[in-house]
This record gives sequence, structure tokens and C-alpha cells, in this order.
Amino acid sequence: MGDPSLALPGGADPVERTHVLRRAHEAFTRDGRVEPPVRAVIAKSWRRCARARVSPECAPRLERPEAELLAYRERHPLARVMPLFRDLVGAFAAHGAHLLAVCDARGGLLWVEGEPATLRRAEGLGFVPGSRWAETAMGTNAPGTAVALGEPVQVFGAEHFSRRVHPWTCAAAPVRDPRTGRVLGAVDITGGDGLAHPHSLAFVQAVARAAEAQLALLTPPPDAAAPDTLAALGRDEALLVLGGRRIALGRRHSEILTLLAQHPEGLSGEELAYALYEDESVAAVTLRAEMSRLRALLGAGNLLSRPYRTAVPLEADFSAVTRHLAAGAVSAALTRYPGPLLPASSAPGIVRLRRRIEDQARAAVIARADVGLLSDWVCSPWGAEDPAVWRALAAALPPRDRPAALARVRSLDEELGAGRATFPQPARS
Repeated sequence: MGDPSLALPGGADPVERTHVLRRAHEAFTRDGRVEPPVRAVIAKSWRRCARARVSPECAPRLERPEAELLAYRERHPLARVMPLFRDLVGAFAAHGAHLLAVCDARGGLLWVEGEPATLRRAEGLGFVPGSRWAETAMGTNAPGTAVALGEPVQVFGAEHFSRRVHPWTCAAAPVRDPRTGRVLGAVDITGGDGLAHPHSLAFVQAVARAAEAQLALLTPPPDAAAPDTLAALGRDEALLVLGGRRIALGRRHSEILTLLAQHPEGLSGEELAYALYEDESVAAVTLRAEMSRLRALLGAGNLLSRPYRTAVPLEADFSAVTRHLAAGAVSAALTRYPGPLLPASSAPGIVRLRRRIEDQARAAVIARADVGLLSDWVCSPWGAEDPAVWRALAAALPPRDRPAALARVRSLDEELGAGRATFPQPARS
């Protein structure tokens, strides 16, 4: 069947493929039907776009004016590999009248470079530095979909969700931080039908891997002086970096270290047990056994007792998010918020902390009333059924784009109302 990430299989006729895809696109935007030969990766993206109420007539918005963009991309990690991108992609782009584009992890374009005539066409489309091409803003497109999936993707012609992008073909691959695995952004090649060849995707993947290798060389090796960090957002089991060591934690140890990171002053055995166990009758020996195993995992001297605490405070990802929110840096906070805190955990202390962080982020997104941030939230697994944010999105959208979002609000209100009616109410004393 071939690689599902490729826009065209070898030997396919681009002209015929264009006609068939346009018919399939019209069928989907008319009544939600996905017809052959739409690939699974594109069909899933189209459905995400539909859930996000992206219009097939959407146009990109300029999110960052020039002065702000220059400062932002100067400090962006991918700035360090732009010379490599230009060396590897520049000649290829110039020869084929293509463009090199680089975006950040939210689909914001940082650089768009290439052949002048193609650049002028792209400017008319709004494919320019400072504009936002996330899936939630511009529908299916290679850079936006690549960062949404964290995987390379090629998008041909009418596979784009926005009709105005149908004359273009693009291939993009995400670039990850070599130490943490976090997606930093994506490198993209955009142009005409000539990019529909499978070699285009293989090429951009190779460029992304070269960039990650270059970043690894430019990043100092971990050392004991670097801060110890805990990543617990959007993952059921936390990742600890301790003294330069990467330690994958089990679920209970993830909960314990998350609670200790939240309380660097320490927790008594009773306080920690109360935060960890739903069953208050759990014996103290159970907690002591867990702490003994954790102490062995971390190494001597890294876990202290009376009260329980880490020898050096942990820099937790959820603490960074709450600091950004407190400072009003909502975009920066959401960039570092891949999902709820230890979502599979039912430990009472984790549940309380998870709700507090999510409520703070949600309230900040609603208060900011930014269409891009609101769209990102409702398109996430944790925000897809949040009527308050959908309501805020509807209010922030231009009038012509509001009906679909309002319809989603009504649907959610009906579902929630039906759910409340299903369960008997507790008797009043």
C-alpha cells in the first residue's frame, strides 16, 4: 500500500489526482463524507479541522508584527540551525522554485525563504513569517499538521483543508529537542506539483534529522550542576532528569515526586499518605516501602526523610506553566502545556493539583479571548468537550464564523444536560 505519509504513490498522475481530490474535498466539506483516494492521515486531519470549526475558506492571521517576530525568532532554538537549513534546502528550493519554511511548535511561521517569484505568490496567500499555520488556524497543511502529529507529512493540492491552498504542495517534518524529545517546530518545503514526489518527504525528513544532530552538538552535555527537572504534564508516567541522568519513573513514583516537587519544603509521612492514597486505611509500612524503592532508584542522598523531600528542589514542568500564567504569558504557558498533569492518576493530591493547574490555564485562555489559543484548547483531548471555552471561541470569532461554534456549544449543553438527568440526585436532609 505504500507509505501513508506520502501524498502520491510512485507513478500516480498529479493532474488526475488533483481532480479526484477536489471532488473528495467538496464531498467532505458538504456533508462530512470521506471518499477515496483520501489517505487516512489526511482524513483524520480533515476531521480534526471540522471539530475545530475551521472554515474551508479560512485565511491566515498575522500573529506577530515584524519587531516582535525578530526578537522571538532570534531566541528560538531553531535559529541555531537556520544556516544548516539554508545550506541543505536553499539550492534545492531555488532550483525547483520552491520555498523553505520553518515554524515553531504552535505552527507560527518563523522564516519563509526561496525563489522571489514563488515568495510573492506565497505572500499573496499569507504564507509569510509571523502568520499562524497551525491546523486549528489554517486546517490541514504540512507544517501545521507535522507539529500537531509530531510526525513528518506531505500534503498535496486539494488535501489542504483551505481551498486557497489547493494550488500548493508541501512536505514537512518536525524537529525535536535532542535532549528532551519536545517538538521545537518543523522544517517545510512548499511549492508546486513537483514536490508531490516521495523523494520530497524523504529529503525533508533527512534535513530534520540533520538539524537535530546539529542541535545535539550545540547543546552542552548534561552535568551535575544543571537543574534537576521533572516532566509530568501530559504523560501518565513522569520523566526525571537527575544529575544528568534520565530516569523513567513508574506511576507511583511519578506521583510521589510530583507531590514533593510541589512541596520543596517537604511532606510528613502522614501528609504524603493522605495525598497519595484514596484509601485512608493504607498502612504506613506501604508508604515506607515505596519510599525505600524510590530512594534506591534515585541514588544515595537524593531523597531525604523527616520530612520527605528531595535533596535539591526539582524544576517541574507544571511549575513553569503556572509561573507563565501568573505573569500573564498565556501563549508561553500553553506552549509548555502538553496536557493535564499525570492524567491517569487518581491520587487525591494529584487530582487536586491537576484540576488547579487546568482551571488556571483554562481561565487564562478564556480571559485572553484569542481565537488561536481558544481553538487550540477546544481541539485538544482535554478541551474538546468544554462548553465554556467553545462559548468564548464563538464570541471571539468574526460573526460569519460563529454559527458552527455556537452549534457545538448547544450540542455540548444538551449532552451535559442529558448526563445530569441520567443520575439520581442525592437526597436532601
